Amino acid sequence: MTNREVELLAVGAGPANLALAVALEELGTDGLAENSLVIERGHAVQWQQGLLLPWTKSQVAFAKDLVTLRNPRSEFTFLNYLRSVGRLDDFINMGSFTPYRVEVSGYLKWVSESLRKVRLQLGCDCTSIEPVRDSRGTLTGWLTRLGDGSTISSRYLVIGAGRDPYLPPVLAGLPTDRLIHSTRYRSRVTALDKDQPYRVAVIGAAQSAAEMFRAVQIDLPNADVSWVMRSIGLRAYDTNKFTNELYYPSFVDKFFEAKPEGKAQILREMHLTNYSGVETDLLQELYTGLYLDRLSGVERRRLVPMTDITGARMDGDEVVLELTDRKTSAISELRRDLVFLGTGFVREMPRLVRGLGAAIGLERIEVTRQYRLKLGEPSNAACYLQGVNEATHGIADSLLSVLGNRAAEVTQDILARRHGKRVNGVHRAAAEELTAVPLSADGALRT
Repeated sequence: MTNREVELLAVGAGPANLALAVALEELGTDGLAENSLVIERGHAVQWQQGLLLPWTKSQVAFAKDLVTLRNPRSEFTFLNYLRSVGRLDDFINMGSFTPYRVEVSGYLKWVSESLRKVRLQLGCDCTSIEPVRDSRGTLTGWLTRLGDGSTISSRYLVIGAGRDPYLPPVLAGLPTDRLIHSTRYRSRVTALDKDQPYRVAVIGAAQSAAEMFRAVQIDLPNADVSWVMRSIGLRAYDTNKFTNELYYPSFVDKFFEAKPEGKAQILREMHLTNYSGVETDLLQELYTGLYLDRLSGVERRRLVPMTDITGARMDGDEVVLELTDRKTSAISELRRDLVFLGTGFVREMPRLVRGLGAAIGLERIEVTRQYRLKLGEPSNAACYLQGVNEATHGIADSLLSVLGNRAAEVTQDILARRHGKRVNGVHRAAAEELTAVPLSADGALRT
């Protein structure tokens, strides 16, 4: 076994930590960027690889990339990526604010390959993280264990690996080869015989379920598909411009400072802006497809709304789902070969974070306004959590909307802690370094 030492380790090479890497390169001082490492368990940098389908689009504007809202003059903007690959004119001519998902994925890969100071290592599966203490018991850093048995020691740790996929408990007893979560759709479906008449159940009523429902008709054209959902039907995302203002980076302060009941109301009323909904154009396309199926008399796809899955078992080679109608309480059986899960992600902290919290001895996982984990004890080490702080920082926390600004805040906090002196909460040298960089169109610092 080998151990490497870095000053800052970022776990996960998704948008959050790539934005951090860009911020470190543009804002970092005293060799911080050069002594930072981003690790990724995958063997390539891809965005939403499970549903990286050629026709899927991002639901956010292209300007909400890794850096533009923080520093539109950066070389790492999405528009500069398009220019570098010769597609800027074509993209502008499309007249759309929202790029295709493959374009966003290509942009992230381009950024990862354009970093000059921060190192990126692929194929590193992080299995656990534990605190490191000196002989007096003072927490001094972190030891990250990898799947190959090696370890990485760091003073600063940033976890941006995303939430764990959610598997409904009622389905937990089924064989894993019969369950396909949306995060693994592409890899699992490409291994199937395209011509087989599979009987498929799609579970869920939001965007990922809708995308799989549409994709199956292309990837498994002979499949018989039942789309089971608890809701009365499909609903469109609420994307009006008034609610969209709550995704501004500037709204994070307002949410963080709100009373608990205020936060609860905001999250409740904003739910349909990001969860339990489907993008409007896709809804229209799905309805048109079902209408044409009925018109042609070929109905191999159907919606099963207002239905709970109250049991699941294997009967020989068949998956048997027990369905309970929420209108009548009538119980029926649905026999399938495969179950596709558009069930989203576990809402509690990811397993990796919970394991770290237990190792430190924390009763609760809480972060500061700067996304730093509250350790409950003095320490020169620090851990930051990205993308899992909706409860304290608002609904935009898991999305692209706040990436650049959040990365700057994390970087600023680390720089201040490295120097150990603060003026109005920020070390003066670090503050001067940050404000010397044009962080917005007028050159002002956005926090």
